[in-house]
Amino acid sequence: MMGGLGDGRLSPGGPHAAEGRIGIIAVGIVVAFVIFAVRLFQLQIVEGADLRSRSEQNFVRTIRLEAPRGDIVDRDGRILATTRPAYRVQVIPNELRSGDTTFRALGQILDEAPQELATRVGKPRGRKRFQPVLLRGDLGYERFAQVESHRYALPGVVTHIGPRRDYAEGASAAHLLGTIGEIGTRQLALPRFSGYDAGEIVGQFGLEARLESHLRGKAGGRNMVVDVAGREIELLDEIKPVPGGRVVLTLDADLQRAAEEAFRSKDPEVSDHMGALVAIDPSNGEILALASLPAYDPNAFAGGIDSATWDGLISDPWKPLRNRAVSGEYPPGSTYKAVVAAAGLSEKEITREEEIFCPGHYRLGRRVYRCWKRGGHGNVNMDAALEGSCDVYFYDLGVRLGIDRIARYARGFGFGTFTKIDLAAEKRGLIPTMEWKRRAKGEEWIKGETVSAAIGQGYNLATPVQLAVAYGAIANGGRVMRPQLIKRFETWDKQVLSIESPEEIRRVPVSREILEVVTEGLVAVVQGEEGTGGRARIRDIEVAGKSGTTQVVSLDLVKDMEPEEIPIRYRDHALFAAFAPAEAPEIAVVALVEHAGAGGGTVAAPIVQKVMARYFEKQREREAGEAQPAPEGGAEEGVSPPPPPPPTSTVTASAPAPDDVTLAQREQP
Repeated sequence: MMGGLGDGRLSPGGPHAAEGRIGIIAVGIVVAFVIFAVRLFQLQIVEGADLRSRSEQNFVRTIRLEAPRGDIVDRDGRILATTRPAYRVQVIPNELRSGDTTFRALGQILDEAPQELATRVGKPRGRKRFQPVLLRGDLGYERFAQVESHRYALPGVVTHIGPRRDYAEGASAAHLLGTIGEIGTRQLALPRFSGYDAGEIVGQFGLEARLESHLRGKAGGRNMVVDVAGREIELLDEIKPVPGGRVVLTLDADLQRAAEEAFRSKDPEVSDHMGALVAIDPSNGEILALASLPAYDPNAFAGGIDSATWDGLISDPWKPLRNRAVSGEYPPGSTYKAVVAAAGLSEKEITREEEIFCPGHYRLGRRVYRCWKRGGHGNVNMDAALEGSCDVYFYDLGVRLGIDRIARYARGFGFGTFTKIDLAAEKRGLIPTMEWKRRAKGEEWIKGETVSAAIGQGYNLATPVQLAVAYGAIANGGRVMRPQLIKRFETWDKQVLSIESPEEIRRVPVSREILEVVTEGLVAVVQGEEGTGGRARIRDIEVAGKSGTTQVVSLDLVKDMEPEEIPIRYRDHALFAAFAPAEAPEIAVVALVEHAGAGGGTVAAPIVQKVMARYFEKQREREAGEAQPAPEGGAEEGVSPPPPPPPTSTVTASAPAPDDVTLAQREQP
């Protein structure tokens, strides 16, 4: 029996049962290997490329570091345009785990509809899945902190601090500085934008566009290790961005503010004036102020302008985006008489002493042309004609000269051609000739048109910057200077790269002696008892200037209306052009007030006076500062001396004088 226990039957079921169990285990192992192989094939072959990309993306994130745009400063180094930090929120589509949850959470923090955020991100494919989509480009610090505190639960949401353009003076000098914006598809195709990528910010208008290559800077980058939730855990390497270059302008921020303030109404029930002002240094052409009103705030464009703001700007009937200083074309009115006077003396068609009788009208054939002074000026020579702005005197002189000779001298002063200012969209104006009319109108020139042209009316058109250049040439003895906006280019850390030099475009075809005669007449306009520019007077400073008024519509359209009943768009424009001190000019200023409804001496002259007054006030402050004695023992190194006391004298306007009004040609009843 004991031997029977050792006959090989060690367990119930015998060897066949054991073999069955081994077979099952073997089959299980084979199946497991097959499943593993299939899954491996799926991961490596079918989904390999996608998983490899996701794996790499989850491991290293490349972050573009935008370069701060270069500063734009005024002649004294005061910031006009700079770069400030902006808190930004972005989404990387490929890293989103639960889009609905993420957008609901972001919607509450950003105070936006979740669906709108989801639409903004969309469903990008290919490489775009890994590119961040900007949701908010300039988030307040509190909301930025809220996003940061919840970011651990929001995979795919990234935040960073990037540069944002900031215009320190708001709307001041907006048309000169210009705007920035995202590069467009058409721009990307242009050679000058080679090396730019879609989504980059570039200058679109004004100096921002003109100086794009200098202001741009060079972007950097950062490689960060991130975990599966997209959280940055380690910096691998970094290339720091290089800020853009700095630009020093010829502009004086104080004069710019004074100009814009002068256009504002002190009466809350009266609208601000519209128009343009250009202040220039006659000796070198440097622009000291350039204003265009109404204006806009370029900060609205810095982060991408919203549709409502854009629609409001382009639908505004007064066109705030238009730079009136260089793009506005207006009849120069009586300010043109200085050029005609110079032409008459140069061509010996008249002498300074010769008198012309003004009965209040001028007859040419069967037509009668009115002088602005109904009763007439009586016998006037050139000095008196300029002082009183006698239309009849210049009607007669214009007919003697003829339109072609007037045009030749006008072009010599810079009218009818580009001034070469560093701003786009400059208009060239219009100086008519006989040939021009034949070509443009298919008609012959008639003498009556010369009558109107001689007082700056008719077909004549000029921009405010052209008028400033012309009066600058009278002031400096005959040199037509290119209006200069840029003083020098610097690196971001203020190392000088280049200095801009003044450029003389041409010499006027008039002798210095004749220009001095004209200047004496312009001094009488401001300083004389019969002058039309008395509101431009500055105490202790001799100012030379000329007022003008130009009609917008025919007198017949508004002859039966009271002044206050005339619609604003039908009211006259007012002009005033001046320079000072007359004996050694340092500044020339031109102001044009659109639809002023009054003469240049009444409305535009006080604006010019305020800008000039501020200029000479600054001079006195500067002189007082230079005269301030240094403290005993000298100032400590690195410590600035105390500011000088305010000047004891201020610059004020004198009593007003009558104004001139240029009337359109009309038949006598």
